[in-house]
Amino acid sequence: MAEFKTITKPVMKKDAMQLVTGKPVYTDDIINQDCLIVKLLRSPHASAIIESIDTKIAQKVPGIEAIYTYKDVPQVRFSNAGQTFPEASPYDHQILDQRVRYVGEPVAIIAGESEAACLKAMKLIKVKYQVLEPVFDMHTAKDNPILVHPEENWRTLSYDFYKSDNKRNLVSHEEDSHGDLEKAFAECDEIVEHTYHCKANQQAMMETFRTYCEIDTYGRLHVISSTQIIYHVRRIVSNALQIPKSKVRVTKPRIGGGFGAKQTSISEVYPAFVTWMTKKPSKIIFTRKECQIAGSPRHEMEMKIRVGATKDGHIKAIDLYVLSNSGAYGDHGPTTVGLAGHKSIPLYTGGMEAHRFTADVVYTNIQSAGAFRGYGAPQGIFALESAVNELAAKLNIDPIKIREMNMLKEGMHMDAYFHEDATACALDRCMEKAKEMFDWDNKPDCVDLGNGKVRSKGVAMAMQGSCISNLDVGSATVRLTEDGGYLLVIGAADMGTGCDTVLSQILAECMDCDVDDVEVMSADTDFSPYDSGSYASSTTYITGMATYKAGMKLKEQILKISALKLNKPIEELTMESKEVVAPDGQSISLVDIATASMCFNDIPTTVTETHTSPVSPPPYMVGMVEIELDKETGEVEVKDYVGVVDCGTVMNENLARVQTEGGIVQGIGMALMENVTYTKKGAIFEESLMNYKIPTRLDMGVLRTAFESSYEESGPYGAKSIGELVIDTPCPAINHAIYNAIGKFLYEVPFTPEKIVMAQDE
Repeated sequence: MAEFKTITKPVMKKDAMQLVTGKPVYTDDIINQDCLIVKLLRSPHASAIIESIDTKIAQKVPGIEAIYTYKDVPQVRFSNAGQTFPEASPYDHQILDQRVRYVGEPVAIIAGESEAACLKAMKLIKVKYQVLEPVFDMHTAKDNPILVHPEENWRTLSYDFYKSDNKRNLVSHEEDSHGDLEKAFAECDEIVEHTYHCKANQQAMMETFRTYCEIDTYGRLHVISSTQIIYHVRRIVSNALQIPKSKVRVTKPRIGGGFGAKQTSISEVYPAFVTWMTKKPSKIIFTRKECQIAGSPRHEMEMKIRVGATKDGHIKAIDLYVLSNSGAYGDHGPTTVGLAGHKSIPLYTGGMEAHRFTADVVYTNIQSAGAFRGYGAPQGIFALESAVNELAAKLNIDPIKIREMNMLKEGMHMDAYFHEDATACALDRCMEKAKEMFDWDNKPDCVDLGNGKVRSKGVAMAMQGSCISNLDVGSATVRLTEDGGYLLVIGAADMGTGCDTVLSQILAECMDCDVDDVEVMSADTDFSPYDSGSYASSTTYITGMATYKAGMKLKEQILKISALKLNKPIEELTMESKEVVAPDGQSISLVDIATASMCFNDIPTTVTETHTSPVSPPPYMVGMVEIELDKETGEVEVKDYVGVVDCGTVMNENLARVQTEGGIVQGIGMALMENVTYTKKGAIFEESLMNYKIPTRLDMGVLRTAFESSYEESGPYGAKSIGELVIDTPCPAINHAIYNAIGKFLYEVPFTPEKIVMAQDE
């Protein structure tokens, strides 16, 4: 691998000092506090029609500016999903609707001078509901006579592809297959067939949903929001308010975590509507309870899978059916479910002769689901990797050996992964490295500790993607500044992941300068070049490549100007730090070039480049875990977790390591404790972080990470993605360890102590 100056180096994050010293960088830190406060009255019913709503008394509360109901908002439908146009998700939202579809759905928007006034007014709003029978069970939702969306103005932009049909409660349907499936299964000596269940998970980011809106000097709506998707928010607000996109500006400050939740427009339309109507600044800040009951959690999915192999461990066929619960709205429903199959089945391309992937996504009357790190892949990988571990146990083959026999390797063609090739794949080396770090061969499957507790091990592997191929767009504008440095302007959103830093490293590598010579301006629709946003693991791969192209183009322009000023052939010139040098020692500084560029109008020193990719090269990971399990109580404690990742060239090892560790911890939470349950009326029990449990530092055990890099030619300096992949292995690896401890596999996450004890009793 080439020796880099800034790439691969553990460069400190560009925003590190501002964050650790508590500077005002987040949405509520930087906005005008003299603004209207926006609160939402929410429905207590899962399914109902508003027969009447009386706000007269509430309007008289001192300090109340306005109260809006479904009668006051545009009667048009839009999608809240932050996806590139034409959105795959159906247009099924209104700002406020006469029909409510889940407990917690907004019924009225209250704007006042203080939160106290808004809360007082909220209690005085009188709503009469016609309560309807809800649809809670995703198994009976499809073609149920009770419709979640019976309205005639429901529409979708992608019916032909996803077969969406609101009159069937069907958000989407997908089918994909290759080879003669039943013939392949008939040739198998052992078949594992089970149904696996993943409940919804909350992103539980530290900074809740929040948005501020104001009217700017030119009468335009300025939206400042904690979001991953500035350009999509602009379109969503435009659609919802029925105003031109040119009248909307969206800005993103620092984000206090998102994990996919902020790829959906949860909070923006409410203050946007208030400000557009009143022409006064306003803000909304969701409480933690609102995030829990009316956010954008992971899709609940049920995976029915068959995996067949010969007695020597050759996996010949995989059949996967996924039923996904989109909840009350279809945000991200059609797209998340695809990853459950397309990011799991290709792992076994090495020997597979046939596969089938089928999926249905349905509407129900619960909180609408959305995007969460992994975006459907954790559910599918949990099912497939658990089934493969069970298959290995039935065949009495080491679970690593069966993977080594069947796993995807570099150069293979992946029919199950959109017919792409594995151009850069170090999955086999990840497995070997993990074995070495974990000392797999010398650790028994299970050790009795003599006190009712046992220690056991488990393994899983995973793949993800690096963008949405042929759809995601990244752009970068690079300008040579008057002091000889560079300004990098991007539309990607740094959510704390460090993308501002990584993109600066890419530009610094292009320009042969220090990262400190690069200033970053990000995420403002008025100034940033168009970018799809920070999701689908696309930022380093897509926007990074746009940055690379812009940097190399600017470098070429600088050399052209230098050649004219020095009267030298351009081929002889090289850039060294902050000057351009000729072989005879003559040189010209970048400061002089920036000044001279004004004399060469046809050679600009500001360059904008855009990038999209026809492929989405997967990153890969192997996870190995050691747990301690108390057989009497069912309690599981993670003692050691080894994660080895192939993300192509590691752009910044510190940031990559933190990403890996953070994703593993979130996966541990998904596996052991994160649980969403509902009352009989459809209300969520876990409405705070007191009863929705997420891992703390004490639940992580020892985390050890390493990288086995491949080199992806289509990525900037060989890079692929890392952000989503790292959440994928804990569920199946911990399930495997539980099997080794008690002799039973579990089929539903989270693996609570009760389930473990009951499995032993069975």
